[in-house]
Amino acid sequence: MLIRSFRNSDAETVSAMIIRTEKITNSKDYSEEWINALETRAQPSDILERAGWTHFYVAEENDTIVGCGAIGPYWGSETESSLFNIFVLPEYQGKGIGRKIVETLEQDEYFLRAKRVEVPASITAVNFYRKLGYDYKNGVDRPDEEQIYRLEKFRY
Repeated sequence: MLIRSFRNSDAETVSAMIIRTEKITNSKDYSEEWINALETRAQPSDILERAGWTHFYVAEENDTIVGCGAIGPYWGSETESSLFNIFVLPEYQGKGIGRKIVETLEQDEYFLRAKRVEVPASITAVNFYRKLGYDYKNGVDRPDEEQIYRLEKFRY
């Protein structure tokens, strides 16, 4: 498996991968309406926009994009960052690819400069991030009004 920087030509493939993963993996935790709303925010143009202000990576296996993830500043902060769009195709989940993507993001300059890193975690993924050392922001161990857990990791 290769993890590399996102290229603009990846946008359609990454968009389709995110949408497919949401529909399959997150369907047990979210309504069809919630998943459809995400689909409108995961179009190729949205991926390109996100890649414009984050460091976006893709995971490839045999020249097929099987996962992705991004890191960027937390609301423009120089001392806080956020993880975004971490997805792995359903048939590749459980093979350590998500962990490798997060490890890559944790070596990125946006992570290394941050004192605190936040990740908006789906109900489906909250335990994955907790295993990687992310804890509930301000001790809040329930999803917010967007049905997302806010997790964070402090670096020092």
